[in-house]
Amino acid sequence: MQLIDPENGTIFIGGAGKDYAAPEHLLMKYANRHGLIAGATGTGKTVTLQTLAESLSVIGVPVFLSDVKGDLAGLAKPGSTGAKLHDAFAKRAGTIGLDLDYQQFPVTFWDVFGEKGHPVRTTPAEMGPLLLSRLLDLTDVQEGVLNIAFRVADEQGLALLDLADLQSMLVWVGQNASDLSLSYGNVSTASVGAIQRALLTLENEGGDSLFGEPALELADLLRRDESGKGMINILAADRLMNAPRLYSTFLLWLLSELFEQLPEVGDPEKPVAAFFFDEAHLLFDDAPKALVDKIEQVARLIRSKGVSVWFISQNPTDVPEDVLGQLGNRVQHALRAFTAKDQKALRLAAENYRPNPDFDTAEAITEVGTGEAVTSFLEAKGVPGVAMRTLIRPPFSQLGPITDAERSAVMATSPMAAKYDKRLDRDSAREILTKRAEEAAAEAQQAATPSTDDDDLWVVGGEKNESFTRARRYNPDLTFSKKKSSGGRRSSRSDSVLTTLGKTVAREIGRSGTRTIMRGVLGGLFRGR
Repeated sequence: MQLIDPENGTIFIGGAGKDYAAPEHLLMKYANRHGLIAGATGTGKTVTLQTLAESLSVIGVPVFLSDVKGDLAGLAKPGSTGAKLHDAFAKRAGTIGLDLDYQQFPVTFWDVFGEKGHPVRTTPAEMGPLLLSRLLDLTDVQEGVLNIAFRVADEQGLALLDLADLQSMLVWVGQNASDLSLSYGNVSTASVGAIQRALLTLENEGGDSLFGEPALELADLLRRDESGKGMINILAADRLMNAPRLYSTFLLWLLSELFEQLPEVGDPEKPVAAFFFDEAHLLFDDAPKALVDKIEQVARLIRSKGVSVWFISQNPTDVPEDVLGQLGNRVQHALRAFTAKDQKALRLAAENYRPNPDFDTAEAITEVGTGEAVTSFLEAKGVPGVAMRTLIRPPFSQLGPITDAERSAVMATSPMAAKYDKRLDRDSAREILTKRAEEAAAEAQQAATPSTDDDDLWVVGGEKNESFTRARRYNPDLTFSKKKSSGGRRSSRSDSVLTTLGKTVAREIGRSGTRTIMRGVLGGLFRGR
């Protein structure tokens, strides 16, 4: 049995039917349809994910997946006959009629924190206010204020490239709340303060590592190696999982970037890219309905961009029904039905499969062993396949983690090191606003300081008198004088630093005008703007 059958356009998944003698295939033409990998802990979800990533890489499809436990790093090394599970894998391969061809795959390691992979960053401007509000767990009112901050920053060309830029922008919004309220609606300083506190919490959790430059370019995730294999991009998520909202928001942002940037391709012969979302329940937990609706919209439309999205979770009920209905390719590992709630979830899971007259689907889901699953893949014309009990093929790469030295060696040879490892800090909103404030302060100081130029002194008793001139500026009602020797008297009234700053910015607004910045379905910037 071949792993890939180019003539029939199929990917071998495992052995099915009686004694696992019948092959279970995934049609490459329908591999861009979305999928689900579900099952209880320890039932084989990770191996299934690994084998799918391998197969897609072989046919030249770039893959992005998150490594929650560190087990998927083994994709960078070939399996070994001396490995602990070699005998079991060899036996399984013999049962399903597949040659166990150990090999490594092209891998790029990424890490939001820059520890176990190349730093992966975006900017607040690219993520947009909708996803940031989700990340910061803001109320509707606070989200409205954040939208105003983004709107003003967009109009004035104030680049929000990191958290410091966003914090500086919010300070300015708070200082000018009354003026902004007239144009954009109520801006509460209390809401600004709440957003700042949420940003501080995010920063303390290490979330500031996600924001900055150079920002991740989508093309760097869609690469192939010299042999034509698709690059497998592995996000180190073991530490990231300690901040589940950051984890889910980042992956959702990445999904939205794929949606916004990739062109329409219809139904290609194979996917343009495959995206695996592990611990999928984190995406939907406590998410407002508006966000879930947008996720559903992206999931529904991104298929036409050639992107296959796979959700990995312990239970299918972790995925909303409207999204679940779009997952045509399914691998269901064992579920345990110990409680009434578990039994209900089991019945719902079974109902999502096309019945097989040879067995009861619900019973099969509880009976399948480790490495075995109830599967259903789309057939010709996109018709769901009949549920099959399938023995999933063993992986060709190493199962389990690699050493730190092996990981470092892979990272050192990657071209992404030179591009992303060094952080950049160019002039952006923080620097521009700081400069404006300094200029405004200097202007206010100059206006408040009396001039002592010789031509500007008042004449007292026939002589120019500096002391009287200074006193006269702070008390215009002094009458012991005659007109200045030359020039007109300056106004004794001076603007505060804040008022002057507001006037400075108002002048900037008048000069620069308003620029329209287009944002996508999840609030991020259109790259082609």
